[in-house]
Amino acid sequence: MPNLDDKNAIAFEFARICSLAAVKIMEIYESDFEARGKDDKSPVTDADELAEEIILAELEKALPGVPVLAEESFAAGFRPKTDGAFILVDPVDGTKEFINKNGEFTVNIALIENRAPTAGCVFAPAHERIFVGGTQAWAGALKAGSPVSADALDVISTRDRPAGGMTAVMSRSHADEKTQAFADARGVTEKVSAGSSLKFCLIAEGAADVYPRFGPTKEWDTGAGHAVLNAAGGAVLTPDGNPFLYAKEAVEYLNGAFVAWGRIH
Repeated sequence: MPNLDDKNAIAFEFARICSLAAVKIMEIYESDFEARGKDDKSPVTDADELAEEIILAELEKALPGVPVLAEESFAAGFRPKTDGAFILVDPVDGTKEFINKNGEFTVNIALIENRAPTAGCVFAPAHERIFVGGTQAWAGALKAGSPVSADALDVISTRDRPAGGMTAVMSRSHADEKTQAFADARGVTEKVSAGSSLKFCLIAEGAADVYPRFGPTKEWDTGAGHAVLNAAGGAVLTPDGNPFLYAKEAVEYLNGAFVAWGRIH
């Protein structure tokens, strides 16, 4: 069982669990599945629910006693304690991408301590690519169900801001006028689209520089990508430059606007 102080061991334990859960996710993805509507009108599939069951069972074995805030169990009414260390789980981030079968969905697990992510994993099983962040960040190829080790991955880091202008990564499903205006005001010269938490990962591996998000998200959407980006040398801040915090129980873990940066200066 990893010690909570060993962030890399925890991040790779999350990676193992993401890989395991992704076997069931891909089985459903490649089938003739049906999407249903939740109470908040957002879509859900069997993949979300079955993958979350696997993840919760594995987390209980790996880190017993650490509370877990997971998207589907939260929707079902479960309210864990989040005033200390806790784990965030989004079993299928980018359900719309999953339903559209464009491959840009991810499995997200993150550890939150003192209202900030300290370890996390983002796995894009359809793209066979995994991102792991503890005290440093790694990325590489991985098939669902395969074992994960640091030796088989590459260490990644954010890049210096290009002299010719920054590349902004935008939401494929949710880009809005405010986001576009922010990017234009910062001298962004190139915009790329990506789904789910892959946007954080593009910055973490030095393929983009900034990800502004003014539309609503939940903490489980951002925690793992935020952890990977932190580990790669980046940061996630509010638009006015303050720390972007978690454990927002009073607003049911709804995030406000944020900007993910590869480099602050």
